[in-house]
Amino acid sequence: MSYAFPGEGALDYFPCRYGTSRLLFRGPRRSLERPYIALLGGTETYGKYVPDPFADLVEDELGMSVVNLGCMNAGPDVFLNDPGILDIVNKSEATVLQLVGAQNATNRYYAVHPRRNDRFLHATPLLQSMFREVDFTEFNFTRHMLQALQAVSPDRFEVLAEELRSTWVLRIKDLLSRISGRKVLLWMADQPPARNGSRADLRLEPLLVDSEMVGTIRRSADDYVESICAHEGLEGKSFSPLECLAAAGLPGPLAHRQTSGLLSASLKRFV
Repeated sequence: MSYAFPGEGALDYFPCRYGTSRLLFRGPRRSLERPYIALLGGTETYGKYVPDPFADLVEDELGMSVVNLGCMNAGPDVFLNDPGILDIVNKSEATVLQLVGAQNATNRYYAVHPRRNDRFLHATPLLQSMFREVDFTEFNFTRHMLQALQAVSPDRFEVLAEELRSTWVLRIKDLLSRISGRKVLLWMADQPPARNGSRADLRLEPLLVDSEMVGTIRRSADDYVESICAHEGLEGKSFSPLECLAAAGLPGPLAHRQTSGLLSASLKRFV
C-alpha cells in the first residue's frame, strides 16, 4: 500500500490551469492543439488517489490527447460559470460528461460556492422556514447539511430532494446545450441509477440522481456509458494516513480501467 499525499513519496497530481479558467485541474497539462477529447466531471474524473485515472487510460487507448477537466466535488455550476472551460470543450472532437450528484448546485433552497460547489454558503428564507429548528450557520458542506436535515424530518427533506433533482436536470440540460460536437454521458458508480420515485438514500453516489433523471438528459447526448464499479477498498490507491476513509469510498485502479475500456469503445465511434 502506498501513502502518497501529502508527505514523502506523494502522488503528484501536477495541478495545472487551462486557458482563462481560474480552476485547477489534474495534470500534467495537455496541449490544446487540436485534435483532443475533453472530460468534464467530478472527483472520479479527476482521479483522486489513483495513479492512472481513466482519462490517461483513454488517451493511451485512442492515441489522442485527453484533457482532464474533472474538478473535485464538482456540480454542474462550476462548468456553467466558467466560459474558459466551455471554450476548451467546444473545440474538442468529443466531450465526456460524468454525471455528478445533485447536491452541489445553487437552487431555491440554498446557495453553493460558484467554484467549490460542495461548499454550502447560505440557506434561503424558503429553507429556513421549512426547517425552523435548524441552525444553518453550523454547516460548511452540502452533504453534511443534507444528512442533518434528513435526520430532522425525512418527509420535509423529500420536498427539498425533489427541488434538487429538478434543478439538476435543468442545469445538466443547460450544460449539454452549451457543448457543441459529440457528447457522451458517463455514469460511474457502484450501482446503476436508482429507481425513480424511491425515497432519498444519501449513501448512494451520485447523490439523489435516479433513473428518470438520467433518462431525461440522455436524449440530449450522443451516447451513454454506464460503468458499474465494485468496491475495491484501498488496494492500488495512493493516500496519506489521514485520507484512508476518503480513499476507501472512491473508485480504484480496476474501476478506472473498466471505465476506460467502456469509454474508449464509445469514443471510437466519434473520433
